[in-house]
Amino acid sequence: MDKHKVMAIFLTVVILLTGCAQRGESDRLETNLIQSETTDQANREDLADLAPVELNLIQFEPPQPGDLIAVMETTMGTIHIRLFPQYAPLAVENFVGLAGQGFYNDSNFHRVINDFMIQGGASNPDGSGATSIFRDENGTPQPFADEFTVALWHFRGALSMANPGSRDSNMSQFFIMQDRHITPAQVDQMRSRQYPEAVIDRYIQTGGRPHLDWGHTVFGHVIEGMDVVDTIAGAATDSSNDRPLEDVLIRSLTFEYYE
Repeated sequence: MDKHKVMAIFLTVVILLTGCAQRGESDRLETNLIQSETTDQANREDLADLAPVELNLIQFEPPQPGDLIAVMETTMGTIHIRLFPQYAPLAVENFVGLAGQGFYNDSNFHRVINDFMIQGGASNPDGSGATSIFRDENGTPQPFADEFTVALWHFRGALSMANPGSRDSNMSQFFIMQDRHITPAQVDQMRSRQYPEAVIDRYIQTGGRPHLDWGHTVFGHVIEGMDVVDTIAGAATDSSNDRPLEDVLIRSLTFEYYE
């Protein structure tokens, strides 16, 4: 893509998104920023507590002209991700803003677990640290608020914010959901949580991790390159921290509008 076109897209997106939601605050950040499979949903909101939107499973609708697409060039191939600024404006603004600063260029996927997810966006190669485009009066990077909605779910292919388990603690780390499977126990849990049947059916069809819903902000979905995600997830790792034995890098992260 032409360099000037990429910069124009970046500036347009930042202008459109800046100031459209409140910033969150948090005073802690840990190195492993995605919760485990045993996340307790007892403290999560029920569906009735979430912002009401039409349940249209937008993640699986064909992209429309003008939709914002992230193009993630990795050392294992290219991943195209449709972003959803209408539902997660802060997460998209932060992702686009950091990319415009070159933050993600040559960063690594520091944590990959086959049949679960791939995680990147740390400040350091070992997976520690994170930053954001939002700053306090002293210029210190600040975390931003969660953005939960019944429009977006942790289906296979979802792009979501990683966090240390506390509310409104999002920064630069993210993950892409790779799991292909749903267990009967997960289906039972979704029904006990009063998930819409259309959502349960889609989880059964595509896979994912519903226990992460309302704990992590989904802000995009892979529309091309899930084979690359699967290849990254299958990389040989250090069993103690799930870090690939050979670095898997994000070479560049740019944006384009779907035509």
